[in-house]
Amino acid sequence: MIAIVDYGAGNLFSVQNALAYLNITCCTTDDPAVLEICDGVILPGVGAFPEAMHRLHASGLVSIICEQAQKKPLLGICLGMQMLFERSYEFEETQGLGLIPGQVRLINSGGLKIPHMGWNDLTVLHPCALTEHSKNGEYVYFVHSYCVHTPDENVSCYTEYGERIPALVHRGFVYGAQFHPEKSGEVGLAMLKNFARLCQ
Repeated sequence: MIAIVDYGAGNLFSVQNALAYLNITCCTTDDPAVLEICDGVILPGVGAFPEAMHRLHASGLVSIICEQAQKKPLLGICLGMQMLFERSYEFEETQGLGLIPGQVRLINSGGLKIPHMGWNDLTVLHPCALTEHSKNGEYVYFVHSYCVHTPDENVSCYTEYGERIPALVHRGFVYGAQFHPEKSGEVGLAMLKNFARLCQ
């Protein structure tokens, strides 16, 4: 079973619906006991980084998420991916979960519209379990104004939008998708299936 973390700041239902469509057993939860026994964890997120981290701390789930990330697959989606990193500068400097080294800063779009919203293609830099059967040039759906700055060794796929933007990151058991796999058609669903397979 895959647990989708419910801390009051995530787009739970689109992720849950995508997993249900794929016949992947899942639940939404704010119970640490469920996170301990599940096979994998998804951390969704929408909105601003400081408020999301405040809600996550208020939920009391930070320590259990960090603990379980050393033992089983964890996938952060959109803002949930950004929260995997050390800190963000969205509105104010805010500490993240620190599971992957790096910082979150406003996209240097070179004059392109912010937020970065819509379909962009992926380039695979370092293949990982989630990119199995993926190829360069596949399109996925983004909605974000901030992006991660992290060493290339942590970047599985990137896209270009004024600057090179890490789109899929990976370190140990921890994965993050800046795009929304649950809204990215067959490409995104394939990645969710790969994540579920990883959790088995």
